[in-house]
Amino acid sequence: MSRLRSDLWCSAFVRRQNNLGHICVVVRRGDPVAGQVWIEFDHLDGNGTLLSPAPGAALEAASADWQFQKLMDNQPLAEIAARLRREADFDPDFWHITLESRTLDPDLAIVAPLGR
Repeated sequence: MSRLRSDLWCSAFVRRQNNLGHICVVVRRGDPVAGQVWIEFDHLDGNGTLLSPAPGAALEAASADWQFQKLMDNQPLAEIAARLRREADFDPDFWHITLESRTLDPDLAIVAPLGR
């Protein structure tokens, strides 16, 4: 089973969040077909949470859903921005979405990081 294209998934996610009354924007556009998606939650207090794509080993084999892991949780926004800059140096084709939310309730599949 194949996954939805990155551009379509990002568009639907942003539209859904904005329809729910959240402020959600695409900060960086990546590869439209297979770009990885990173989601930054701005908690509106100077801190945020960063979700990165779940590694392949953590994914359910039969699932076509997009799955994420918490890479940084309740960290200063400057540290999250630095991590995203490092990712851009490594993989310039990723998508970056920012969502303003005091809580982390994105209605996404979040898996536990490997090794924890």
